[in-house]
Parts: sequence; structure tokens; C-alpha cells
Amino acid sequence: MTADTDTPVTSDLPQSLADVVTDFAETDSSDRLQLLLELASDLPELPPRYSDHPELLEQVPECQSPIFLVTEVEDPEQGDEAIVRLHFSAPPEAPTTRGFAGILYEGLNGQTAEVVLSIPADLPLRLSMTELVSPLRLRGMSGMLSRIQRQTSERIGKITE
Repeated sequence: MTADTDTPVTSDLPQSLADVVTDFAETDSSDRLQLLLELASDLPELPPRYSDHPELLEQVPECQSPIFLVTEVEDPEQGDEAIVRLHFSAPPEAPTTRGFAGILYEGLNGQTAEVVLSIPADLPLRLSMTELVSPLRLRGMSGMLSRIQRQTSERIGKITE
């Protein structure tokens, strides 16, 4: 947030993620949970290559609800310019967790590795949700982001080292 207003800082975010952060900031606080639930319902199902092989997914232990993710990097030899694809698995009875995964999917899927790796760790705090969800749940989203960034770094690092 900026010092003078309740407007979140978005200048260091890709447009797709800045739009999500702005949507939350501009939505009345009583409707933000509904917005989160909409993102939860929009989260795509896992492709069969992962749903048939759950051992390929990484669990995010910071989340209260079970969530698993995998980060794919297209053409990792392109390094920072490689395109990142995200896949999540979270049960329908975990709508908050699914919603946070939906935010990351909406904002980061299809971005370059450079963009994904540049996302600041305070992203969950910019969503204007600190009074609506517990710090533990926000920490879960931080855990998802850090795993996405680590997996992205590992995937481009294996080729560029």
C-alpha cells in the first residue's frame, strides 16, 4: 500500500496480476471474499499428466488445506524469457486456498520466468484481505508463491548453469 492511500502498489507487477490486485482493492470489503470464491471456482483442473501422477506435484505445507502445485517452464533453455505454466490441485472444500491459487494462476500463468521471479514476497498483503482472512492463510499464499519461484528458478537453472 502507498503511504497516503489505501491503493495497493502495482507498478512492480505484471499487468495481469496488477489487475487482480486492483480488483480486490476496488471491491467493497464485504464482497472481497466473494471475489476470492470466484477465482477459486475458475481454477482449472489438473491436466491428466499430473492428475494421473500426483507424485509429480509438490505439496505446500504452509497452507492449512492440502494444496499441491507444479510449475512447468516451456523451453527452459531460454532462461528468463522462458514461459511459465502453473498447475494446482486443491480440494473444493478449501475455497480460500483455491482462491489464492486462482490469483496466482490468473496473474502468473503464461508469464516469463523473469516476471515470475520478480514478484515481491509481499504480494499477499497487497490483496486488501488482511482484515478478512487470517495471517496463517496469507502465509499459505506466500508459500505457494515461493514454491513457484523456486521451481521456476530450478527449471531454468538446470539448463543455464
